[in-house]
Amino acid sequence: MKSVMVGMSGGVDSSTVAAILHSEGWNVIGVTLQLYKQEQIIGKSKTCCGSKDIYDAKTVCSNLGIPHYVINYESTFKQDVIDDFIQSYKTGKTPIPCVKCNQTVKFRDMLKVACDLGIDYIATGHYVKRVDIDGQVQMHKAKYLPKDQSYFLFGTKYEQLEKTLFPLGDFTKDETRKIAESLGVKISQKPESQDICFIPDGDYGKFLVKNDPSFEKDGDIVMLETGEVVGKHNGAAFFTQGQRRGIGVGGFDAPLYVIKTDIAKNIVYIGKEELLYSSEFEISGLNFLSKEHASMSEFECSVIVRALKPEVKAKVFRILDDKMLVKLKTPTRAITSGQACVFYDETRVLGGGFII
Repeated sequence: MKSVMVGMSGGVDSSTVAAILHSEGWNVIGVTLQLYKQEQIIGKSKTCCGSKDIYDAKTVCSNLGIPHYVINYESTFKQDVIDDFIQSYKTGKTPIPCVKCNQTVKFRDMLKVACDLGIDYIATGHYVKRVDIDGQVQMHKAKYLPKDQSYFLFGTKYEQLEKTLFPLGDFTKDETRKIAESLGVKISQKPESQDICFIPDGDYGKFLVKNDPSFEKDGDIVMLETGEVVGKHNGAAFFTQGQRRGIGVGGFDAPLYVIKTDIAKNIVYIGKEELLYSSEFEISGLNFLSKEHASMSEFECSVIVRALKPEVKAKVFRILDDKMLVKLKTPTRAITSGQACVFYDETRVLGGGFII
């Protein structure tokens, strides 16, 4: 009998995965990674891997009759995800902590535990498809595109993908809840978590200042095209490229947007919306799930440059071993440093990198 370790967040998706695999005859072990003490973050309950969620995961496993273990990864999560999140804002980037968490804690570390225990696979509740074809394994978008999470999983290593199962790739959320209910999962109607798990109220600014008061300091708001100082702000790190609301300036004929920030000088540059559009940029931190594309000096594909944004046709050129130039067929709005650029061939995830 094949064994599988299911990463259980305490939500309906991962709980359903455990129930599905158990019903199919797998030897299932449930594991919850304790990433932080939930009540110390903000005290809300709709997060991932906090104390209430650990209790829910344990209860689901007990009801299924499978073992459940909690592994404390608080220090690793702080170093690889939270500290990286804070440092990224300090350097003027807009990070994606969910990608970092998937790359490190949820795949690298969980797979290591599974290997150490002699477990054959890990499984998660992500909405993405694993396809095995001609002796190779591929990652594809979920069948139900509104729930597709492939953008957040581009950083998965090929060797990790070989050892990972995604049982929910063909289901909608409603179908997952119905399956959960049919398999006796008591939390089938539990609400979904939103926002970043360690910032459940979505107030990034408050979180950054709490962890580093130096984020809160007065600076200039400057018109990009003229260099004119038109206002003041209380911290450049609180502004995101493409932002319109909450800039704090008015009296202009046309709407103004944040075009870029200079964190070192604590300056926020604003301008008209057309200045947000660009057709080429560089990426680094490359990862490929397609072995053939990993060795190419250039190739054409579709790219997604931010979660929930539509695909854009592009041509990609190798500059250095860990750097590529992406040229878009259509200029795209607010291409933001720190976000991921993910390569696709129709539904297949080829790889990607982080926008510089």
